[in-house]
Amino acid sequence: MKIELITITVDAEKIIEESGRTCYKSKLGNAMIIRNWIRSGHTSVVEHASATFRISGVSRAFSHQLVRHRIASYSQMSQRYTSSDNFPFVIPNSIDVNDTAFQVYDKAMCDLRVAYAQLIELGIPKEDARMLLPNACCTEIVATMNFRSLRNFFQLRLDAHSQWEIRAVANEMLKIVKPLAPNVFFDFEVTNEINN
Repeated sequence: MKIELITITVDAEKIIEESGRTCYKSKLGNAMIIRNWIRSGHTSVVEHASATFRISGVSRAFSHQLVRHRIASYSQMSQRYTSSDNFPFVIPNSIDVNDTAFQVYDKAMCDLRVAYAQLIELGIPKEDARMLLPNACCTEIVATMNFRSLRNFFQLRLDAHSQWEIRAVANEMLKIVKPLAPNVFFDFEVTNEINN
C-alpha cells in the first residue's frame, strides 16, 4: 500500500481561521481557535480546506468501503479499459502467516488469472472478463476530501472495529495531514501498528 499527498489547500488553517472569524466578525491571529470551533461542533468552517491523495496497492474491497464516504471526489483505475493480465492482489496478514491458507488463496488467484487470460484470448471484452476479478485485486484511486469529510473519515475508519486495510489507509493519511494542519486534526492519534 502506498499513500501519497497530491495536493492540500495552501495555508489551510489560515483560510479556515479567516472563514470562521467571518462568522463572528472577530480579528485574526490565533489559529488555536480552530480547535475550539471543532470542539463546539462548528465544523463547517473546516470545509474550506481539502486534501487530495493517491492511494495505490490497495484492494478493490478497500475501494468499495472508501467510496461510501460520499462527500468526496474519486477517480479509480478502470478494470474496463486497463488490462488485468497477471493482476497483483492484496494478501491479508491472517492468510499470509498461515501456510495452508496461503496455498489455497494463491491457487485461487492463479486460477482466476488463467481464466481471465483465457476469456480475453477468446475475444471476450475486458469489461466482461473483469467479472472474474476478485475484491483482492490491487487498484489505485485518487480521493479528494474537504477537511470536514476527512475528519469524519478518520472518526469512522480509525476506529478499532474498522476493517484493517481501510484503518491502515486512514492512519497513513492522518500521518500526512496532521503535521500540515495540526489544529484541525489535533484530536486524532496516529497508530504505529495496524493489526489485521
